[in-house]
Amino acid sequence: MPKNSMKEFMDTNFLLSNETAKVLFYDYAAKVPIIDYHCHINPEDIEEDRKFDNITQLWLSGDHYKWRFMRSCGVSERLITGDASDHDKFVAWATVLGCAIGNPLYHWSHLELKRYFNFNKPLSEETAEEAWEHCNRMLQDPSMSVRNIIKKSHVEVICTTDDPADDLKHHAKIAMDPSFDVTVLPAWRPDRAVDLEKPDYLEYLDQLSRASGVHIKSYSSLISALKIRMEFFARRGCKICDHGMSYVPYEPASSSVVEGIFVKRSRMVPLTKLEEAQFKTALLLELARNYHRLGWVMQLHFGVKRDNNTRMFNAIGANTGFDCADNCTNAAQLADFLNALDETNELPKTILYSLNPADNLIIGSIIGCFQEGPTFGKIQQGSAWWFNDHKNGMREQMLSLASQGNLAGFLGMLTDSRSFLSYTRHEYFRRVLCDVIGTIVENGEFPADMELLGGIVEDISYYNAKEYFGF
Repeated sequence: MPKNSMKEFMDTNFLLSNETAKVLFYDYAAKVPIIDYHCHINPEDIEEDRKFDNITQLWLSGDHYKWRFMRSCGVSERLITGDASDHDKFVAWATVLGCAIGNPLYHWSHLELKRYFNFNKPLSEETAEEAWEHCNRMLQDPSMSVRNIIKKSHVEVICTTDDPADDLKHHAKIAMDPSFDVTVLPAWRPDRAVDLEKPDYLEYLDQLSRASGVHIKSYSSLISALKIRMEFFARRGCKICDHGMSYVPYEPASSSVVEGIFVKRSRMVPLTKLEEAQFKTALLLELARNYHRLGWVMQLHFGVKRDNNTRMFNAIGANTGFDCADNCTNAAQLADFLNALDETNELPKTILYSLNPADNLIIGSIIGCFQEGPTFGKIQQGSAWWFNDHKNGMREQMLSLASQGNLAGFLGMLTDSRSFLSYTRHEYFRRVLCDVIGTIVENGEFPADMELLGGIVEDISYYNAKEYFGF
């Protein structure tokens, strides 16, 4: 390719392939704030306005996306999650990043370096020391504390991920601090109460008993304890719940059967897969009815198989980079689960995410069965999730949603991240969004009405989420 026809690496028009896309991004998408309605950042870091000693603490700690890639490049675990120095871990990452051609990690990493550190060189083994010194020097400035990073990112609302037994003390302190005007809310994540097959389930019920003041000795008392905690979360401003599961079950059973399953588990009697599914179905339905009562949005994340490498799980634990997409999504059970709630008019606003992109059509067709006024887009397909939140995955999700339903009513991007630098993923998403819509327009498939198109882009980037969640 002649040099004069080659685009500059990640220039100002990065991912914007046509003139309509550029107008939509610069005049509309880039100007609206961020609502991060699902993430895994630690509220304690926000409450304490944490300052980081070095770029590794901020950038590599807890980032299993980067860890997976480093392992694929043959990097020793000592330089990933082990006892190597922060400096050596950073150099190890910089050294292998050049192998990430076509991987969104390359884009994300350089967007973060550009936007937060004004470091515009490609990160490599050759530039590692310069980047290390430059970024660490900037991190000593008060403007690079957690709260200032959030404000610099134009974030308006953050929803964290919180267990029902959590005391939410950090949220309470943030809410009472008039010096920080970003809304930080808890989000209910009751997986440990649902996953009765986990080895620590009974131990967790003891924690939940202490938090709720209810001695959990039966299924009915478990429900009572969870209701008490839901009310507590609601008083702290919670508007969203989230479930992570391999699939959404629908195996209805009588209350006596479910009580019997709880008794068996409390006595450590092995359960069948059917019994596990019956228990989870009953509990998820009961929780969903309460979400409807409280006006919460229900998020269901499925299509994932977790902790596949037993040896590494035993060594360093969960959420360290050993999960994968699964193909176990059962469309009939998912539809029946939603229908059971809809039959009694207790189906809450719901967002469906699958880790398997093959489920895009399934989700798009199912959500159309349960849309209902006056809510605009009551049932949603969530943004391309986890292994899919890259250029191709985002495009596929948007185009599938557009072909099946209401792209203009889409809730847009969330970080789903543990890093305070991941807000650049909203920029990445908005660039892809504008390019998708711009391409449709420039292909003559939709009128070039910039007022209409700009409104759609702003809605997907910001206003739809603000309205849907009631922020």
